[in-house]
Amino acid sequence: MSMTAVKSVDPRSPAHRAGIRVGETLTHINGHMIVDVLDYKFYSYDPRLEVTLRERDGSTRTLRIRKGEGEDLGLEFETYLMDRARSCANNCIFCFVDQMPPGMRPSLYFKDDDARLSFLMGNYLTLTNLSPREVQRIIDLRISPINVSVHTTDRALRAEMLKNRRAGESIDIMERFAQNHITMNCQIVSCPGINDGPALDKTLHDLAGMYPAVNSISVVPVGVTKYREGLYPLSIYNTETAGVVIDQVEGFAAHHLERAGTRLAWCSDEFYLLAGRELPPEEYFEEFTQLDNGVGMLTLLSREFGRALDLMEPEEMAGATPFSIATGVSAAPYLERLISQAREKCGTIEGRVYPIVNHFFGETITVAGLVTGGDLIHQLKGRELGERLLIPANMLRSGERVFLDDVSVDDVERELGVPVTAVEQDGYELCDAICGLEITPMAQRQSQEETEYYQYNQRV
Repeated sequence: MSMTAVKSVDPRSPAHRAGIRVGETLTHINGHMIVDVLDYKFYSYDPRLEVTLRERDGSTRTLRIRKGEGEDLGLEFETYLMDRARSCANNCIFCFVDQMPPGMRPSLYFKDDDARLSFLMGNYLTLTNLSPREVQRIIDLRISPINVSVHTTDRALRAEMLKNRRAGESIDIMERFAQNHITMNCQIVSCPGINDGPALDKTLHDLAGMYPAVNSISVVPVGVTKYREGLYPLSIYNTETAGVVIDQVEGFAAHHLERAGTRLAWCSDEFYLLAGRELPPEEYFEEFTQLDNGVGMLTLLSREFGRALDLMEPEEMAGATPFSIATGVSAAPYLERLISQAREKCGTIEGRVYPIVNHFFGETITVAGLVTGGDLIHQLKGRELGERLLIPANMLRSGERVFLDDVSVDDVERELGVPVTAVEQDGYELCDAICGLEITPMAQRQSQEETEYYQYNQRV
């Protein structure tokens, strides 16, 4: 069946009023062929539409629709993309998916590299599998911003790191996007002795040459699990080498701030934690553009928590029951500070933080988003947890109650004997949760559309 076949029609929607039926295939809007979700969203924006549909018997019909400008037609298709997600054409030396343990659900092994997911859901793409037609469509439809995994602008080094002989050509595509004012947020996964040092200097300065189309740059340390047998030998950052990268990026950022009014590039929080340095203040991160890569995430969480605490009345906090928080090793000290702040305002606050050592992926992985249900159970069973356990929501698959290892929240609650509350990366929500105030249950939160890919971000 065509991926643009109509799976359902929302009641009382423009499509429903026009008489579009389930099973029909959407082929054109205002004369433009509809290939996927980008075509659909772009060409259905106007208030007056001429929609062409192909029926099951192969015949076609045309409907005229009037609606509000930007109003959704109200159609659901066989897949969110109205197409198959495009897989990665690379074999990156640092790929996290290649370091997954065996026996996990199939979706965790799918490597997407799809410009549509970049625009619609914030995924990062390498640009290596874009056809000339797709490059031109991004320009023509003004698909912006897009998130680009750059890693290095040295064309030969990029080809070596991505194990794709054409990977260097993506820099030419970026330059073309910049000339056509397509906004790009860029990511550099920094690998010790490979693309840091002079190579990182070149990358930062080359990307700065594409400013303002290059809107932001995050530099994150490579993640290395214990499952690397047969893979490219990679080392990890230590206190000293992480500090060198921070100094390098901050030096570049200071110069760019003086020249253009923005730092443009930031290291992720994880670099500061590895180096044993205090995180920069809130104003350092400007618009917090790279939060999904863990850039300024803990700083923003702390500031939001402090503001929420200022608004909280002591009597609102007095009824808080004893609790515990489970998180990754790297974020644990910061959460302990937040609990201390809450205790200073209300002495009845009783809470503990448990840093969970990642045995599933390996102890070099310290971010909360990769903690599994099995590690929670094994390390917290028999511990003093109070009456409830708080966990970061990014431990769970979006919109679901399942950890990466397919252990469910129900399994954890049964084994540990306490209710589990997933808390979003939001200081206000964390403050409410610590104080025992009601927060929106996971099942009622609006989640991203179901997809066939796994998104790994360097989150703390």
